[in-house]
Amino acid sequence: MTTTTQPAQPRQSARRRSLLARASLAVSAALAALLVTAASGGAAPDAKAPAPDTIVKVTGNAAEGFGIEYYDGSSAFPPTDSEAMAECQEYTAKVGRIRCRVEVKTWYRDLVDTKRAIKHARRS
Repeated sequence: MTTTTQPAQPRQSARRRSLLARASLAVSAALAALLVTAASGGAAPDAKAPAPDTIVKVTGNAAEGFGIEYYDGSSAFPPTDSEAMAECQEYTAKVGRIRCRVEVKTWYRDLVDTKRAIKHARRS
C-alpha cells in the first residue's frame, strides 16, 4: 500500500487560517445578532447582554488594517490585506494558495459589510 504525504504547511499559515476562521465566525455571529435585533424592533430593557465575542465596532480598512472591538472590551487587529495575501504565498500547492486568497478576500469583504451594518444599526 502506497501512502502519499502532503508537504507540511508553515505553522504560521495554520494560525492564520484559524484566525480567519474565527473572525469569519465572529462576523457571521455579529451579522446574525444585528439582524435579530433589527427584526425584533430593538432589544427589550431586560434583555440579556450579548455574548462577550459579539463585534461592536469595526474601524479601518483592508489596505491600512482593521481594528475589531468586541463587547467584552477586547480587540483584534488582523493584518492588512497585502500582508495576508503575502502569507498565502507560503503554500506550496497552487490550490492552497488560491483557497487562501479567496478566504482573505471573503474575510475582508465581510469585515467591510459588518462595519456598514453596525453603522446602519446605530443610525436606526
